[in-house]
Amino acid sequence: MASKTGVLVIGASGQLGTELVMALREQYGNQNVVAADLKTASNEVKESGPFELLDVMDRERLQQLVVQYNIGQVYLLAALLSATAEQKVMPAWNLNTYGLFYVLELAKEGLIDKVYWPSSIAVFGPNTPKLNTPQSTITEPSTVYGISKLAGERWCAYYNKRYGVDVRSLRYPGLIGYKGNPGGGTTDYAVDIFHKAVSGLPYECFLSKDTRLPMMYMPDAIRATINLMEAPEEQIKIRSSYNLSAFSFTPEELAMEIRKHIPDFSITYNPDFRQEIADGWPSSIDDSIAASDWGWKNEFTLETMTSDMLHHLSAMAK
Repeated sequence: MASKTGVLVIGASGQLGTELVMALREQYGNQNVVAADLKTASNEVKESGPFELLDVMDRERLQQLVVQYNIGQVYLLAALLSATAEQKVMPAWNLNTYGLFYVLELAKEGLIDKVYWPSSIAVFGPNTPKLNTPQSTITEPSTVYGISKLAGERWCAYYNKRYGVDVRSLRYPGLIGYKGNPGGGTTDYAVDIFHKAVSGLPYECFLSKDTRLPMMYMPDAIRATINLMEAPEEQIKIRSSYNLSAFSFTPEELAMEIRKHIPDFSITYNPDFRQEIADGWPSSIDDSIAASDWGWKNEFTLETMTSDMLHHLSAMAK
């Protein structure tokens, strides 16, 4: 039987998916990586390889694409993020949980060889240790998004132990990138602030100035994701989800870093319901197990990320 060479990215039009698709196409070849989403993708994604409209809740359509494109790996990114999920409780639970079930079932049946599913620091909660949050610790999420991600982690571990499904996962911190638009997350201020700064506009932040959260620049997140999926199976010892980290900062610290490049940038603070969400999350993450198991190490710092973001957004604005 021929090996399954196809790669399917579900949720390919989101902030993470937009960049992951292009990185995977560079890795595996344009025609071997299928982008799929409920909404249309960027021109770059659509013009460089196959794109299919897909609602992951449509099991028949999902299976059809897996068979049609000889899919061996599925990256399931489709989800309603933290802030959006609080406004759409049942749709968020259904999408974030049942979409995963459908993909895991296809892997259990042998139609898929390997599954990637992202978790989040949202699985932690107010009772979790905030500093250097360990891999195994109290997980009592207080948000719809966090509850769905914690449930998903346990199902991933279950399907691996019970059925031998090769499923892999990372607990992303806040992700910052210049290619995709923010997707309704609590850490999205750290993307929007750059757009305002480059446009010469002030920024009103929905978190308080001293809210410290773990963050990561998108190139590091893409590299971590692909490295995890390419690591030999015996190195992947955690099948729920790996802690992942790069750096932590507050809105005030980010604004100060931006002012090194744009001195007249101004920021004000008007915390809303997302402040309570952020208050339940860690301020820094211990990702030493990811480092020891499969060699994870971030490349970007707050300083180099800020410089790179401003460089790319300024070029795009011209």
